This record gives sequence, C-alpha cells and structure tokens, in this order.
Amino acid sequence: MRTFTDARGETTADELWLTEHAPVFTQGQAGREEFLLAPGDIPVVQSDRGGQVTYHGPGQIVGYLMFDLRRLGLSVRTLVRNIEASIVALLADYGIAAAGRPDAPGVYVGRDKIAALGLRVRRGYSYHGLSLNVDVDLTPYARIVPCGLMGTGVTTMAALTGGCSVAEVTPRLVDKLATQYGFDRVDPVVGLHACSVLAPGTPSGRSCV
Repeated sequence: MRTFTDARGETTADELWLTEHAPVFTQGQAGREEFLLAPGDIPVVQSDRGGQVTYHGPGQIVGYLMFDLRRLGLSVRTLVRNIEASIVALLADYGIAAAGRPDAPGVYVGRDKIAALGLRVRRGYSYHGLSLNVDVDLTPYARIVPCGLMGTGVTTMAALTGGCSVAEVTPRLVDKLATQYGFDRVDPVVGLHACSVLAPGTPSGRSCV
C-alpha cells in the first residue's frame, strides 16, 4: 500500500484491495501497550494506520481503500462516513440493524462492534481501510482491548444471521462501496490481492475495473 501510494500520480487509478489475513494483531499509530492483554502466539504488527489495536483473521474481510480524495471530492471525514454507510447498508440487507458512532469510528450492532476502521492519508491519497467480521473466530479478541474501547464487545454477521461466508459477502460489499462512491460498473480483478481496481471517472460516470 505504501509503495503504491508513494508511486501514484494524478492519473493513477484508485484501487480497492479485499483480502483475508492469517491471525494477526495490528497496532495503530496511537496504539497503547496496555490494550495488548495477552497476545500469546498471535503476532503483533505495528501499523501506520490510525487507531488502536485490533485483530484480523480468517472469516473477516479486510479492505484497503487507496483513493485519490481530491479527485473524488472527499474529505477524510466523508471517506470514513461513506465506509460506515456502505457497511450499514450491507448489514441491513441481512436484516442486521447497525450504526456508526460519533465518538468511535466503525460500525456497531447495539454495544458490539462488527466492523473496524483504520485509515491513513498521505499527499491527499488514502490507504488502509476497514475490517468486517463475517464468520471470524472471536476468541482472539479476548486477548486485547479491541480498538481501545473498554466495555465494547464484538460480534459477527454469521452469529446474527445464522450463517454467511466471506465468499458470499465480499461481492455485496464491493457493490455497496461502488454505489457509495459513485462507481457505476464493477469488474473484479482476482490476483495476488484479490482486488477490484477503481478507475477514474468518465463523463458518463465512474467505472470499476
């Protein structure tokens, strides 16, 4: 992500990378050691995103949004709110009532967090992004204070719906993000990162390649 962001220019297409990680804790720039309770055998990786510590693992969609904010006419706040709105809309399709919180980025179902956000903006370009708990094992969350939020639980889509998978949810999440950011065509590119490449807009609309 950093290499892509450092090398890109005004004509570089925006990209959205969607993947699943092996079990890992990531610690954001503001991360506090006391929120790492007992990481044990799960590695802790320092990250240059915003936020505190969180967990990534199989069964969770991790999305990296590498957008030219100026070209898309987005402020950092709008970028965050649009990600949250996309996830809220996706969850509503599954009958899950969710919402963002003004005091803590992410998406919540009641008091439980179902999606986390952590971003970085450099030279007007964003990277890092979101993680959405689809059917991830929640056990590792007991080893940390997720996102530094005391008293906040975590949940998954599968627990709230009776079952769903990353393979099923991923294209639906892409569709919600594309709609939210005004891309009118999505052509997934499956490769090293299983990514969808978002091309600059044309007079008739923005396209996703």
